[in-house]
Amino acid sequence: MAAGPEIEQLIQLLARLPGLGPRSARRAVLHLIKKKDQLMLPLAAALDRAVETVKVCEVCGNVDTRSPCSICADPRRSSGMLIVVEDVADLWALERAGVGAVKYHVLGGVLSPLDGIGPDDLSIEALLRRAPEFSEIVLAVNATVEGQTTAHYITDRLAGAGVRITRLAHGVPVGGELDYLDEGTLSQALKARTEM
Repeated sequence: MAAGPEIEQLIQLLARLPGLGPRSARRAVLHLIKKKDQLMLPLAAALDRAVETVKVCEVCGNVDTRSPCSICADPRRSSGMLIVVEDVADLWALERAGVGAVKYHVLGGVLSPLDGIGPDDLSIEALLRRAPEFSEIVLAVNATVEGQTTAHYITDRLAGAGVRITRLAHGVPVGGELDYLDEGTLSQALKARTEM
């Protein structure tokens, strides 16, 4: 152990964050220590405030400092379209992309029997209760086996609900070069081709 137990604990905790391994966490901790007054103290205060104030929205599953969240409480948001996402990071990505004044529903993951994640572990029942409020539900789940399984399960459960169910387009990304794309992406792009 090169440092005291408090520093080692901080390194171990930061190493648990996505994208940070032990080496990156050690560099981050050293930087925080060097900038104690400018970074470490404000970060500690912000974390304390977040622990006290951050809530999970009782309506959609977003995280905010209030529940219902600012998206659900916004009267300018259309109740015509509901976008279903796997987790909050996906919701935030769609908001950054400026998809419009829509509402969201966070599933909290995807179905994965191998990992022991079934329908009761996700917020699918809450989605089914919300569905009649909307004219269209967009399933914006990842194009993985688990994501597609989840999309099919939700589609089956919503059958007969009188709501249009769509999914995000799959295929060639903007700026993508065909030579660098995998066969599955190319095949899907060809199947989902549109008129010019």
